[in-house]
Amino acid sequence: QVQLVESGGGSVQAGGSMRLSCTASGYTYSNYCMGWFRQAPGKEREGVAAIDSDGRTTYADSVKGRFTIHVDHAKNLLYLQMNSLKPAESATYYCAVAPSVFPCKMVAGPLSGSAQRHYDYWGQGTQVTVSS
Repeated sequence: QVQLVESGGGSVQAGGSMRLSCTASGYTYSNYCMGWFRQAPGKEREGVAAIDSDGRTTYADSVKGRFTIHVDHAKNLLYLQMNSLKPAESATYYCAVAPSVFPCKMVAGPLSGSAQRHYDYWGQGTQVTVSS
């Protein structure tokens, strides 16, 4: 049974940085697509960043140049480094994993609403609050 647990959320001032971690247990897939998503109250869940087992990354336009997704295979950890955070980015952040590269290969992209259905495992979320 795969379990994902996010950590690293909290409060930060606008312009600050934060690193989220996602610990994956019971997970030994050599091919995968992993992603970070976020959802603010009253809004739809949106994709932030994704990475596949070949190391290819995809970022939402709004976070390009500021966020970095990274996998530490030795520790089975997925990271999201977030810099220059904005108040509008306050949300619950979720990590998700698919045991294949399929979502990452979709024409619509791994962060799309249609791709989200293909991530089999989701964490419980960690809250990020960015104050102005």
